[in-house]
Amino acid sequence: MKSKAKLLILFVVFICFGGVNAQQIQMPQASPAAQISQKVGLTDVIVEYSRPSMRGRKIFGELVPYGEVWRTGANAATILTFSTEVKIEGNAIPAGSYALYSIPGKTEWTMILSSNTKLWGAVGYSDADDVLRFKVKPGKTGQKYETMEINFVDITDTGTSIALKWETTRVKFRIETEVDGIVMAQIKELVIDQQPQNPGLYYQAANYYYTNNKDMNQAYEWIVKSVNDDPKYWTMHLKAKIELALGKKKEAIESATKSMEMAREAKNPDYVGLNERLIKSIK
Repeated sequence: MKSKAKLLILFVVFICFGGVNAQQIQMPQASPAAQISQKVGLTDVIVEYSRPSMRGRKIFGELVPYGEVWRTGANAATILTFSTEVKIEGNAIPAGSYALYSIPGKTEWTMILSSNTKLWGAVGYSDADDVLRFKVKPGKTGQKYETMEINFVDITDTGTSIALKWETTRVKFRIETEVDGIVMAQIKELVIDQQPQNPGLYYQAANYYYTNNKDMNQAYEWIVKSVNDDPKYWTMHLKAKIELALGKKKEAIESATKSMEMAREAKNPDYVGLNERLIKSIK
């Protein structure tokens, strides 16, 4: 009986002691974690990193030495994730997650993508895990950045640049994604091969052809089908633009006028203005 009582006491002491040790004081991180994401074409790009601050220190060349591998942030390594294959500075990179390291220099940086995403900073880094190395030229920012910042700039339908700014230094590199081949394959499957009853699919296909300066006659055929089946002010406006591209000025004015009337009825001033400007450009 006594032994059971002793075991019970020891169990209670263990639970209490463990509970005390498990308690922690919650405080702000010196280099808080951040995550940014961007849809680039049809690809999701995610950047996870920690943001160190200057705090009166000289950064590049001192806190971050030149010529040495840097975690490109603070705490754990910065991680880039791509939902599809991309090209970084012209180099094909499969979908997946990669650690972003760098070797800063006064006039040139070496950027590194590593397959090892589990390291704390650069501790244990090995070039055997390198997936890609490429060079970039650092530039100067127009202001001082107290806290390191990574963001997406120069965004297009198929690409973006990732820019890093800290202190008065900026470096950036280009990411391009595959779009045209994927979209054209969908158009073939859903529109060309199936000849669907959905007017929205014809509008999407016509819009892609028009926007990317492809076969305008084919685009016109599709937008006519869309408008005939289910006329909307936005589909009529696209019809007017395609007609203008084909030199059908009279038809373009008629379609734009119809689109403008429909937009007024729908109380959409944006499309009223778009059509007014289109008609003015023709006349």
